[in-house]
Amino acid sequence: MKSQLKTILLVVLGNFIYALGIQIFLVPSNIVTAGATGLGLILQNLIHIKLSVGVLGINVILMILGLVCLGKDFFIGSLAGSFSYPLELAFIEKFFGNVVLTTDPLLCTIFLGLIVALSLAIIVRAGASSGGMDIPPIILYRKFKIPMSVSMYVFDGAVVIALAKFYPTESILYGIVMIFIYTLMLDKFLMFGAEKMEVKIISQKSSEIKEAVYESLDRGVTLISAKGGYAQNEFDMVFTVVSSRELVKLEKQIREIDPTCFITVCQVKEVKGRGFTY
Repeated sequence: MKSQLKTILLVVLGNFIYALGIQIFLVPSNIVTAGATGLGLILQNLIHIKLSVGVLGINVILMILGLVCLGKDFFIGSLAGSFSYPLELAFIEKFFGNVVLTTDPLLCTIFLGLIVALSLAIIVRAGASSGGMDIPPIILYRKFKIPMSVSMYVFDGAVVIALAKFYPTESILYGIVMIFIYTLMLDKFLMFGAEKMEVKIISQKSSEIKEAVYESLDRGVTLISAKGGYAQNEFDMVFTVVSSRELVKLEKQIREIDPTCFITVCQVKEVKGRGFTY
């Protein structure tokens, strides 16, 4: 129950940030976006209803589709994502409707892309779904094994093309740029704070290097039995994972112990386990 409550709160937070970005940057700049919000913009122009009302109606239809095609468990798991966003958007429309930071379309495109990426990263890291237009790609994948990335790009492209009827070409182009920005930045936000540096040290003084890592960095070390290809000498290769800030200190200490040692450093996307997540 505690874990589920945390997930719901993160979904609500992510959707609130998303809705705030839509109201502050998308609405004043007259640029477009895809997904359920893009469909809401189409309804807004066709039948002149509020964006939040249009998004709520679309999400209700998609949730019913998800219930029919994917079952009750998926329906329950997507409730928070599908309904919190339009409700929060309605709240923000009412209380932040007059807030305008800038109407410059380029600035709005860049910052909206960053905000969308941040909000989606919060939801994805919570292990949840934002609902809405996530549902059709999931159905196509489970029923017909069509890759989700392909169907999502097709749906997003179709929505943006449909919006071309109501918006000038410049707004459509800015919308495409915004989609590229949040697609690229989503991975960055997902890995924010999780990336570490993997270090492998080949040295005849592996025992001294191991002790230095223990004492100065308080990091774990793994000794891997290795054999030199040319000299055929056997030794222990030191393997450890540190943060980017600790890397400089580690390299300095290693060079003091063995100036001729061989070091390789690789960036790893995520580290889990004792010393990092425990």
